[in-house]
Amino acid sequence: MSIQWYPGHMHKTKKALIERLKSTDMVIEMLDARLPASSQNPLLAQLSRGKPKLYLLNKQDLADPELTRVWLAELQSRPNTQAIPLDASERQAAQKITAACRALVPHRQGIDRPLRVLICGIPNVGKSTLINGMTGKKSAKTGNEPGITKTEQRLLLADDFWLYDTPGMLWPKIIVPQSGYNLAASGAVGRNALDEEVVALELLDYLRQHYLPLLQARYQADPEDSPSWQDSDWLEWVGRRRGALLSGGRINHQKAAEALLTDFRDGQIGRITLETPEQWQHWLAAAREHEAQLQAQRAERQAQRRSRSK
Repeated sequence: MSIQWYPGHMHKTKKALIERLKSTDMVIEMLDARLPASSQNPLLAQLSRGKPKLYLLNKQDLADPELTRVWLAELQSRPNTQAIPLDASERQAAQKITAACRALVPHRQGIDRPLRVLICGIPNVGKSTLINGMTGKKSAKTGNEPGITKTEQRLLLADDFWLYDTPGMLWPKIIVPQSGYNLAASGAVGRNALDEEVVALELLDYLRQHYLPLLQARYQADPEDSPSWQDSDWLEWVGRRRGALLSGGRINHQKAAEALLTDFRDGQIGRITLETPEQWQHWLAAAREHEAQLQAQRAERQAQRRSRSK
């Protein structure tokens, strides 16, 4: 199963983004600290190449703190780049962000040379909540569903600090399968584009391999028997523990999957990060190889069609 979600308003956002980048000095990209690579937009990286960039690892209070430190070091090793961990509700967020931006672009200051910053992020990453906290008022709509912000807006954080907020955006094709599942698990993908049961099983596969004690504790599973359980066994157990039952005591797998995903998104299972830099590089290399094979197959079919038409 391949997860893709690129509704029409995201295509409009892309076109607006291209125009806005021409007049901005730097880019802030808000990432989900639980999936720092999967939540990076490759389209934005391409369009904003050469501009200073600040990465905000939001929801760090839900992520594995050790892996957040690893990801911060990886991101900060890139040229002309800074990265800071963030909880969008923290009171000092505005000061931390503006200070980091001014350090990256020190020559833009004063009313006649305002610092012009574009802020982007995947849907449901917490950008609107952050902006409302920075401005001290409800400037952006918020909600627990992706795709709430639909239009760009300019916010003045100071006389010489202009922030351009853009709608949450994914990209036309997610080539890394694990990235699609991680985005879906985090709530960045519209429900019409995914099968919750499949996403829950993929999440369980990762959790039982890397966060088994947290999984056992949350759902009160037997520490001796549960290590041998497969993903489907775990989903059955979650369904029983969360009361997702049908007549005759059968498990409602849809409800069990929804319960698991809600627990993950709310941090009820524990502080979890779904990828490491090494894992991401492995996934990306495999995905690129697969894409190259598909392109070669398409080219071969086109050559065969041209040959037959002669």
